[in-house]
Amino acid sequence: MSNLTQGLVQVYTGNGKGKTTAAFGLAIRAVGHGFRVYIIQFMKGRDDCGELEGLKRLSPDCQHEHFGGKGWVHKGEHQEEHILEARKGFLRAQEIILSGQWDIVILDEVINALWFDLIPESEVLDLLSKKPAHVEVVLTGRNASQPIIERADLVTEMVLKKHPFEQGIMARQGIEY
Repeated sequence: MSNLTQGLVQVYTGNGKGKTTAAFGLAIRAVGHGFRVYIIQFMKGRDDCGELEGLKRLSPDCQHEHFGGKGWVHKGEHQEEHILEARKGFLRAQEIILSGQWDIVILDEVINALWFDLIPESEVLDLLSKKPAHVEVVLTGRNASQPIIERADLVTEMVLKKHPFEQGIMARQGIEY
């Protein structure tokens, strides 16, 4: 039995910080209301991000998996490991969404995976059209395309105004990772 009668599609995009943070904040709120949340992260090969340990504390109502190759992806340089990992993540996303067993499914950085041509946009749009009506799907990442924006019910663009990196302050544990 789902907690939602109407599941929508949300997109958090833009060059500003906070897309993943907003999606994970939604997950925390939802679990607090008894919802079941599944998070699939794309392009994340590292195991040492703080959110991974934090999410374990929300188990079993919030589950998390991450898929990604080692190192950075560069547009136009299709590194097989990154494509294979993104494909595995997307197949898992299809399974989780279409099962209808989760209230909210967050596809973190899936928009970046699209932009880097690691998975076909047509397949993501097809999955969104097939999702059960009661499942909310959240997509995050920079460079959301017009078709993704048009398909979404809610689009939030994070706009960078100022960042500590500009002052030479590097990513800090517990804040940026």
